[in-house]
Amino acid sequence: QVQLVETGGNLVQPGGSLRLSCAASGFTFNNYDMSWYRQAPGKERELVASISSTVGRTNYADSVKGRFTISRDNAKNTVYLQMSSLKPQDTAVYYCHARRFVEYWGQGTQVTVSS
Repeated sequence: QVQLVETGGNLVQPGGSLRLSCAASGFTFNNYDMSWYRQAPGKERELVASISSTVGRTNYADSVKGRFTISRDNAKNTVYLQMSSLKPQDTAVYYCHARRFVEYWGQGTQVTVSS
C-alpha cells in the first residue's frame, strides 16, 4: 500500500522557519522524482519545489527561491522541505508528490504564516 505522510506543518510568525517531512512507503522511493506542491484557499495547486530521483537535481518556484530548500534521504525514504523567511503568502496546505510512470499524493499538511 502506497503512503506519503507529511508532517511538520504549523502556525508560524512571518520571518520564521519550518521543516516539512514526507515519509514514503509502498514503492521504490529511490526511483521516483519527489516534489512539494501547495494550495492556498481559492487558488490552484502549484509546484513549490522538486528533486530528481537519481542525481538529486532541484527546481524551485520563483516565489520560494532562496528561501526554501528541498532535500531527500533515500535511506530513510523521506523528502524534506526546509522553509525559511516565511511570508503570509506562503500560507497553504503543502502536499508531497511522487512521480515516475505513475504519481502519488500525500494528504497534505497545513502551514499558516501569521502574526
